[in-house]
Amino acid sequence: MGRVLITGGAGFIGSHLADRLLDEGHEVIALDNLSTGHPRNIAHLIGHPGFKFLKYDVTDYIHVEGPLDTIFHLASLPSPVDYLRMPIPTLKVGALGTHKALGLARAKGASFLLASTSEVYGDPEVHPQPEEYWGNVNPVGPRGVYDESKRFAEAMTMAYQRNHHMANYICRIFNTYGPRMRADDGRVVTNFVAQALRGESLTVYDDGSRTRSFCFVSDLVDGMLRLVQSDHHEPVNLGNPNEMSILEFAERVVKLSGTGAEVDFIKPEDERTQDDPKTRRPDISKARELLGWEPSVSLDDGLSKTIDYFRDLFESEKGGATRQA
Repeated sequence: MGRVLITGGAGFIGSHLADRLLDEGHEVIALDNLSTGHPRNIAHLIGHPGFKFLKYDVTDYIHVEGPLDTIFHLASLPSPVDYLRMPIPTLKVGALGTHKALGLARAKGASFLLASTSEVYGDPEVHPQPEEYWGNVNPVGPRGVYDESKRFAEAMTMAYQRNHHMANYICRIFNTYGPRMRADDGRVVTNFVAQALRGESLTVYDDGSRTRSFCFVSDLVDGMLRLVQSDHHEPVNLGNPNEMSILEFAERVVKLSGTGAEVDFIKPEDERTQDDPKTRRPDISKARELLGWEPSVSLDDGLSKTIDYFRDLFESEKGGATRQA
């Protein structure tokens, strides 16, 4: 892949992707406007001879000096907290940002990977979800700004591939977790881990019967890299097919955190759960067949690493607050 650009490179997934690429000897340029990414995610890379960071908004014209071999377009606002707070920027990064990134890839003769999402399936009526399923999305609901931004991004990526004969790839990412997630991003993993470590009760919506599948970030990155080195140019699901209920997941967090936290069942009263999928599990048959890929990190191992990360983060923040006082 040679010289690589990652949009959203200071984000959760983008920073792990940068780590892996640098470990493999590639040169990495991380581009991020830091609206949801954080400098601490890439602080350990500053000074690395193969790494460069550019603070930049992908909805603007993108100029990068020198050649590029691959562009990973990860810039987005994927958490409910973010896309409900910033609905128009969410749509813009999916539309304008993807357009700018594709234009740059075309100009540089670079291959292009779009990080799409399982949200393109909406609240699915087919289970598990194969790539051929067109989805059940409410385009005018509050979640529609994110869902439709990614559906549009996929359409544009395919249009550029067909019309400009580019080497484009699309991965549909299912629930992914690991170190460097934001504690306040509103996702179920961070909600439960933060609540447990802060001595709070874990808040489970309704009866906890909704289901999710959780993929550790290193497995996802491995799948992305396999995809861009393949000859497959249509969407591919990347996620863990091991499905569990939200209540089961909460109980696992309590056990692994060793906190003995209680679980509270609440009725959500905001728009974060409107059109929230009742079930979600990827059909990864294509990834297995075409890429030889499937997740290898167990939930217990991945969650333990994630809990350790947040425990250290909260301790460092507590220490900083004490010193300031």
